Amino acid sequence: MTLLPEGIGAVAAVAVIVSSFFTAAVTAAFGIGGGLLLLAIMGGALPPLAVVPVHGVAQLASNTSRLAILRRDVVWPAIGWFVVGSMIGATIGAKVYVSLPPWLLRLGVGVFVLVTTWGPKPAAFQPGPRTFAGVGAVGSFLSMFFGATGPIAAAMLAATGWDRMRVVATHAAAMTAQHGIKSLAFGAIGFTFAPWAAIITGIVVAGVAGSWVGARILKRLPEATFQRGFKLALTVAATYLIVRGLIDASAARAE
Repeated sequence: MTLLPEGIGAVAAVAVIVSSFFTAAVTAAFGIGGGLLLLAIMGGALPPLAVVPVHGVAQLASNTSRLAILRRDVVWPAIGWFVVGSMIGATIGAKVYVSLPPWLLRLGVGVFVLVTTWGPKPAAFQPGPRTFAGVGAVGSFLSMFFGATGPIAAAMLAATGWDRMRVVATHAAAMTAQHGIKSLAFGAIGFTFAPWAAIITGIVVAGVAGSWVGARILKRLPEATFQRGFKLALTVAATYLIVRGLIDASAARAE
């Protein structure tokens, strides 16, 4: 009797688990980037229908461990509003099908992150209760369809002017809430996590270890170095979404 789901080889399982360690370390050190990288790796190693749910559990584990380590720096009032929005977004996302194609959603998020990171901050995106709740709702809704929407919350936090510890800690809390709500939603609509228990366990252990290593790096980073790395990670994540969206759009037109 194998501990792996049908059609999943040992090499693929080990690759995903090892990747969980390194991507969790990247996210803990720079606040973002690891989730999208892990999603890309899972996309090549796991069946399509399992990628987003399993990725959600992996991100829940790595962000929970990061939150536990950095909990004293979380800006909790922001998280309260973010959770309210996330619950609304996940509820709607679990019940409806998106009329827009996934490639267009990816392009939209990618462009949004680039503009928010490098362009002038629009008045409507100033940090506040409505912004936190709105970003939570939009991010949670989109996360039900293509997994990693951490760049949306990260772009919001980049506009706050907070120091690196509060940015990374609050992002960890936001993503813990979002991926937790998303995982419950996938269970509610019928995804069976039991066959994936062994892989998920390995991912969780590796993610916790990676978060611990990344958090130690974060505490030693100079503020200026973190800010440069944070913007670079956001730019890479946004570029990945745009390129992936263009590739998917080309494939859709070819069908």
